[in-house]
Amino acid sequence: MPVSVGRNTPLFVAGGLVAALVAGFVIGREVQGNASASPSSSAIPAHTHGGPTSGDAAAGTSLSSAGYSMIAESTAFTAGVARDFRFRVIGPDRKPVTNFVVAQERKLHLIVARRDLSGFAHLHPSMSPDGTWSIPLTLPSAGVWHAYADFVVLDPSGQQVNPTLGLDLAVPGDYKPVAVPAPERVFTVGGLTVTYEGTPQIGGTQPFTVRVYNSGTPVTDLQRYLGSYGHLVVLREGDLAYLHVHPEDQLIGGGVKFWLAIPTAGRYRMFFEFQTAGAARLAEFTVQV
Repeated sequence: MPVSVGRNTPLFVAGGLVAALVAGFVIGREVQGNASASPSSSAIPAHTHGGPTSGDAAAGTSLSSAGYSMIAESTAFTAGVARDFRFRVIGPDRKPVTNFVVAQERKLHLIVARRDLSGFAHLHPSMSPDGTWSIPLTLPSAGVWHAYADFVVLDPSGQQVNPTLGLDLAVPGDYKPVAVPAPERVFTVGGLTVTYEGTPQIGGTQPFTVRVYNSGTPVTDLQRYLGSYGHLVVLREGDLAYLHVHPEDQLIGGGVKFWLAIPTAGRYRMFFEFQTAGAARLAEFTVQV
């Protein structure tokens, strides 16, 4: 069954969650804590992928970074038609990379988002021995989609590096952009209400805690998904600069607590993935910084 990226698709896509439990995926909108009050090395076992980089580059906006490049066999799709998305990561030695390090239970996380931020999916392709990654993918609507390869790899010196690479996927047809929703602290998915506490600011790391409620009662039995009680992907409107934040290892007062640093002013779309009762879900928020 292909994974489709849409707005109310059960798999980890903008607005809902797409449960990538089978061989294929469609990108849509439904997806896939913690202790101290101030950030410190001991208080933040979580880590961040992406974020500010040297120079003017922003994570995930380029297909090359730190000597690594993302090369796709094809970036052309037909709306609503499943096809294999195949790509390789080429290293500084100009050879396909195969020495990926497992991070959050996977060797590579593939994030796909529509450029107007109306579609989102968090997927996990498989790698063949020659370093080719592949996954059946359906892009449901015309427009430009952006694919991020988020991974950890050993560089030639044996050190771990975490470049986030990105490239565009083109779907020809009648493109109808969807307006980014207005900022709102409450999102409902699967009969659950998701809210967040905290105000992201520029130039400093701030606590950002997400809580889940069922009919007004806090949900305290959140389950780990990909090694954590939640995942937070933050995309900046305009250039789709990428930030992937993992929370502290334990729930704090029943909430999933992140430490979040926003690099610049702008409008951001935040995608919070969590799991309860065996079902992965996605909550989405718009934040103006």
